[in-house]
Amino acid sequence: MAKEKFDRSLPHVNVGTIGHVDHGKTTLTAALTRVCSEVFGSAVVEFDKIDSAPEEKARGITINTAHVEYNSNIRHYAHVDCPGHADYVKNMITGAAQMDGAILVCSAADGPMPQTREHILLSRQVGVPYIVVFLNKADLVDDAELLELVEMEVRDLLSTYDFPGDDTPIIIGSARMALEGKDDNEMGTTAVKKLVETLDAYIPEPVRAVDQPFLMPIEDVFSISGRGTVVTGRIERGIVRVQDPLEIVGLRDTTTTTCTGVEMFRKLLDEGRAGENCGVLLRGTKRDDVERGQVLVKPGSVKPHTKFTAEVYVLSKEEGGRHTPFFKGYRPQFYFRTTDVTGNCELPEGVEMVMPGDNI
Repeated sequence: MAKEKFDRSLPHVNVGTIGHVDHGKTTLTAALTRVCSEVFGSAVVEFDKIDSAPEEKARGITINTAHVEYNSNIRHYAHVDCPGHADYVKNMITGAAQMDGAILVCSAADGPMPQTREHILLSRQVGVPYIVVFLNKADLVDDAELLELVEMEVRDLLSTYDFPGDDTPIIIGSARMALEGKDDNEMGTTAVKKLVETLDAYIPEPVRAVDQPFLMPIEDVFSISGRGTVVTGRIERGIVRVQDPLEIVGLRDTTTTTCTGVEMFRKLLDEGRAGENCGVLLRGTKRDDVERGQVLVKPGSVKPHTKFTAEVYVLSKEEGGRHTPFFKGYRPQFYFRTTDVTGNCELPEGVEMVMPGDNI
């Protein structure tokens, strides 16, 4: 089947769901696609499809990031459903780094939980600029005062991590109701419609770095028989066009290749632009020549380094960081875009030990 061309008439914004396990992130994601398909004509994605990798099913929790799309009146949204479980902070780092704004899902019945706090902190650390809150499962709470209390708790938590808690929009509703097409007390479909309108109004249209040299961190690599190797990721800056020469940089020796096709949400593009999640087809590159964590770049624009000097603030235990000090020769994991590598820390002269809460 011939692939359709991607429609670029609407501005493109990346969002995602964050929050504690079982608070309803995936249900809300499915509800967003259902409501937007009815109101704005985009495609529905079922709950099972979003939660579909085998390991996710087996443990009943979301592990990998799922990508869906939907339209509002004025925008095209690409939405990642982020991992909610503590073991998958790594994935959260690769997923959340792609967001122009996040939807924090918090159960009105339970209030903020450990991963609610953890995901707000992570959003602050990886630079998610805006958070909108959806207080879910409100149909299970009869007491208006309790709802108010949970709302205050969430606002306090956001303020703790330097988000504007008092000014953050909070929408109260039930994702399950919206998914089932119900709307008692305007908690179902109406609440999700209101959420989309809030995303439109509260998250400014992002300024994309299209004028800079092309760079795309590689998230995944696929082999397509008869066509070659496809790498996927979110374009960090610049534009890639069919027939552009490219370099694959990082983790191993730099190699050269050529772009022979660009796709987004299974639609063909003439070019991929900063801020878009794309698949780039590479000529003459074998599946084993490229791996997650490398970057696809304009030739000559990026030089890899294995040493750098940094100013570091070490998070304290209360902030979700270390409980113990570390010393010269400490070997932590460094997270770079879509990969993590083990590195070695040299401390400044005269510094023997670094405590949680220190700035070095």
